[in-house]
Amino acid sequence: MTSQSKAAPGDADANQAPGEPPAPGVVDRLADGLFQLVLSPFVEIGALFTVLWQTLVQAVRPPYRVRLLLASAEFIGVGSIFLVSLTAFFIGAVLSLQLVDGFRDFGAQSQTGAVVGLGMARELAPVFTALMVSSRAGSAITTELGSMRVSSQIDALVTMAVNPIQYLVVPRVLAGLVTVPILTLVFDVVGMFGAYLVGVHLMGLDPGVFMERMRWLVDWDDVRQGLIKAAIFGFTIALVACRQGFHASGGAAGVGQATNRSVVQNAIAILALDYVVTAVVIGQGL
Repeated sequence: MTSQSKAAPGDADANQAPGEPPAPGVVDRLADGLFQLVLSPFVEIGALFTVLWQTLVQAVRPPYRVRLLLASAEFIGVGSIFLVSLTAFFIGAVLSLQLVDGFRDFGAQSQTGAVVGLGMARELAPVFTALMVSSRAGSAITTELGSMRVSSQIDALVTMAVNPIQYLVVPRVLAGLVTVPILTLVFDVVGMFGAYLVGVHLMGLDPGVFMERMRWLVDWDDVRQGLIKAAIFGFTIALVACRQGFHASGGAAGVGQATNRSVVQNAIAILALDYVVTAVVIGQGL
């Protein structure tokens, strides 16, 4: 008579087939999830810098696709003029309204034009322009490239010996670099127009004092600071959008997730780069 041993209730190998590795415990799964959470930002930064390097290399190599560059500039720049102008008008209007109401408490409402102009040139114009372009054009770029990736159109370009980075990414990145500073200038003009309408015609400020104070305080260095920021933001927006779309996976759901990541990452990058560039330009360090 053969005796058969019974496994103890707490034995982990009791319900496990011979040769099968043990299932990970709760501690192991928690440690693995924490490890992936810590490493995921570095993986994302590494992938972004890989695309950046490939873009810089392909940007100086022929053929130079001017037609694609102009088409991308039209989509990013011309297509965003209305949204940027509408945002600028109401930002300038509400800023003027708030400043006049606040400055009247200590008799400094004549400084409204100067403060609005300084804030527009240095901060509000480049940041809000970049956020609007990211919301409209950046998300669209990610969706377009992501759809091309999941439908194997990018693989078809490789099959036809066309470098997909040079054909798809370089024109969009260069277009973002060029058009966002131009849109920032549009934001400056329209925002000051909205501030002038509210400050002069609604709040009763003297038009001559409003304009003269602005010309007295705002100079070319302030505008240049905003344009430098806008160029960096435009380059970053297009690069992040192209990176997310170019490496999208998982069908339609994956394209939607890539678009969501593109918008979120661009918003964070714009605000972080705004501080870094401001600290470097004014010489205060990081």
